Amino acid sequence: MFASRGFAVVVLLLILTFVASSLKAGNITGKINFTGAKPALSMIKMNADPKCMKMHGGKDVPSEQAVVNSNKTLQYVFVYVKKGLEGKKFPTSNTKLSLNQQGCMYHPHVFGMMTKQPLEVVNSDQTLHNIHALPKNSTQFNIAQPIKGMKLTKTFDKPEVMVKVKCEVHNWMAAYIGVLDHPFFAVSDDQGKFEIKNLPPGEYELEAWHEKFGTKTMKVSVGASDTKTADFTY
Repeated sequence: MFASRGFAVVVLLLILTFVASSLKAGNITGKINFTGAKPALSMIKMNADPKCMKMHGGKDVPSEQAVVNSNKTLQYVFVYVKKGLEGKKFPTSNTKLSLNQQGCMYHPHVFGMMTKQPLEVVNSDQTLHNIHALPKNSTQFNIAQPIKGMKLTKTFDKPEVMVKVKCEVHNWMAAYIGVLDHPFFAVSDDQGKFEIKNLPPGEYELEAWHEKFGTKTMKVSVGASDTKTADFTY
């Protein structure tokens, strides 16, 4: 009985600590603006694999390399805290993420994860895929998934922005993963918006990364229970 009460007290203290730290934390919200002429829409031809072509009704598929939204913002921009967290430790997330090969494309195209967080790679297509991850700081993997429904789980040991993933069968397939030792990152959506939550108060340098248009940085000061706006422009 006393042991169970002691356990309950420990759990309660952990919850109170988490709530207290969350109340002191701040958030960063923003969007990725795009100026100038909208890039010409690049189309992917999948005629190298008739099965891929059939999945899209024989039509070419828009590339996700440079997606400019209708409100003149960019999608698929990875935004993360580059500096300001040195010396701080954060527990690894046990949430399993998914990288799905569907329609002979990777879903999601750009995403973030923590070091040692599990990543499940799934083949949802009735055709051969061969996933090849190309990190420089962690161990690469290059594995065939010839059967629909096949899955494998991998992790990355070291931080790296960005890790490219490609398919050795279909040369148009590519995804990019931001691997970090902290959870403060986001990807801009179909309105160009992003949000980084629960940052400890401090002075930070944010970096925005886009596979075609490169990187931009910005310094942001975040206070307790604060919400700051950080808009980037390409």
